[in-house]
Amino acid sequence: MADQVTNVETARLTARGVATRARILQAAADLMYARGVGVTTLDDVRAASGTSKSQLYRYFPDKDALVRDVIALQATQLLERQRQQLQRLNSIRGLERWRDAIVQGNALRNGAYGCPLGSLAGEVADRDEVARGALADHFRTWESLLAAGLARMRASGLLRPEADPERLATGLMASLQGGYLLAQTARDPAPMRVALDMAIDHVRSYAADPAAACGEGGR
Repeated sequence: MADQVTNVETARLTARGVATRARILQAAADLMYARGVGVTTLDDVRAASGTSKSQLYRYFPDKDALVRDVIALQATQLLERQRQQLQRLNSIRGLERWRDAIVQGNALRNGAYGCPLGSLAGEVADRDEVARGALADHFRTWESLLAAGLARMRASGLLRPEADPERLATGLMASLQGGYLLAQTARDPAPMRVALDMAIDHVRSYAADPAAACGEGGR
């Protein structure tokens, strides 16, 4: 319902208003990712976006409203990247490529800042039930992309019938988020790679042909 209201309100804006709102939102997302939600003030967002106080409050009546829209923006951007990587996932090698892309992206920041969604969840999930629910939905969507790929692997015979795509996807996601946290505190992406390697090894343990799984092609 909240998303529908936001969409209606956005539709009523002029092209200039849409651009201004988007600029404010992106500035807030960048600041909250780098600094954290708690220490990012509305004045910080106003200064970074080059907008006036009246403009800021026109589009976002309070910080909670801004944070909720930041969550939606970060989720849209992150999940689009994940869809591109996972929509044709059908092999262990494909999982390894997914791991490599995430670890390499994290290495560009030396492990800093953590997951764009996970870092938000750590700050707002216990104080804003609406935000918590939205984050839970986004994580479920992310997990479902992994589960769909694992289901394709099972359907094609690469994984044994007893492999549970949903449980394996949850394990991969938990390893990823834990890896983000360890990389953030160590300022080193190496712990993330270790966590994901172990999760992928667990998936590999369900391979119908373990020898083939170690040297397969595919996405």
